[in-house]
Amino acid sequence: MSMTSPRINNFRMGSYAALAVGLINLRYQTGEDGNLSKSLVLVIPGAALLLISLTDLGKNWLSATSAGYIAMAVGAVLVAYSFLV
Repeated sequence: MSMTSPRINNFRMGSYAALAVGLINLRYQTGEDGNLSKSLVLVIPGAALLLISLTDLGKNWLSATSAGYIAMAVGAVLVAYSFLV
């Protein structure tokens, strides 16, 4: 699989988005109770997916159809969560 695979790039963009939303949430809710834990719910999966997408084993796994369904489900939950916090 080439490094510029559109599927892998989509996973990377999703992980960047989760990281960004988590870090933005951390900054703009400074002083709120439980802010760090709320933000880490977004940052940790984003960072994990980004790291997975950078390894050869991760690229092979992410190219599977089941990985796409799992990532879309987790992504949808994270997007919904980001609007709630």
